[in-house]
Amino acid sequence: MRIFVTGASGWIGSAVVPELIGSGHQVVGLARSDASAAALTAAGADVVRGTVDDLDVLGSTAAASDGVIHLAFKHDIAFTGDFQGAAEADRRAVDTFGDALAGTDRPFVIASGVVGLALGRVATERDMPTIDGSPVSIRSATAAAVLALASRGVRSSVVRLSPTCHGDGDNGFMATLVAIARARGVSGHLGDGANRWPAVHRLDAAQLFRLAVEKAPAGSVLHGVAEEGVPIGDVAEVIGRHLDVPVTSVAPEAAAEHFTWLGAFIGLDTPVSNTLTRELLGWQPTHPGLLEDLDKGHYFHTPATTA
Repeated sequence: MRIFVTGASGWIGSAVVPELIGSGHQVVGLARSDASAAALTAAGADVVRGTVDDLDVLGSTAAASDGVIHLAFKHDIAFTGDFQGAAEADRRAVDTFGDALAGTDRPFVIASGVVGLALGRVATERDMPTIDGSPVSIRSATAAAVLALASRGVRSSVVRLSPTCHGDGDNGFMATLVAIARARGVSGHLGDGANRWPAVHRLDAAQLFRLAVEKAPAGSVLHGVAEEGVPIGDVAEVIGRHLDVPVTSVAPEAAAEHFTWLGAFIGLDTPVSNTLTRELLGWQPTHPGLLEDLDKGHYFHTPATTA
């Protein structure tokens, strides 16, 4: 198949592209910069220039493709004060893809998340997030709209990713925890550290996106979760050992001060099952788990500094 991938040079996309090409698919990637275009060309993909705001480009490229994997999101504005604007732009892109693919039975796969599905118990693919009109729930509404495209003749599916998609080069939550521990001189967790975060290696996630575009039934919810829940206290222990700093419990009321923006997430207990996803697609994660990946040491390379 010829697959159009947005966010193709991003953290997940840069793993999805070679996964697709290695399985015999052609890839056309959306690139908003010269650097992204060069990276995609080097990976063996065709390039179309544009951004998620270029709806004409998105629609025409989707219509000329055998399927779409939508990974792009305006993270640059989402996490600097305009999450709603980023989510609304994402919805416009998704609606454009839906119109382009309607009636074709072609696959359309998007990335979503699992955080907050069912706090304190194991969430499954059957759990649906609350849509209450808040900025964060706009993305949940977008995912619901993608699933509804099944009634319009689109083989749509949603891959809900773990909050931690780890691997060498990850600059997400784990890298942030390492940076905070290095700066504070202690590796912290909230309370007893028993709260759990699901995790997946980015290469296992990439395989799941390939399987989804190849054979996920219309209207499928899939969980990009390799480990149901890794205790954050165990994560703190590994970080403390590698940085040679004490591991300590941080009081909930001090979470924002200690963990900065991560304080709102670090204490969540959000275990998530992948049983239905494995049964549906035969997905079998094979890459290192989160603690093993942390122990490899690549998260602890001292960041380069410039004068």
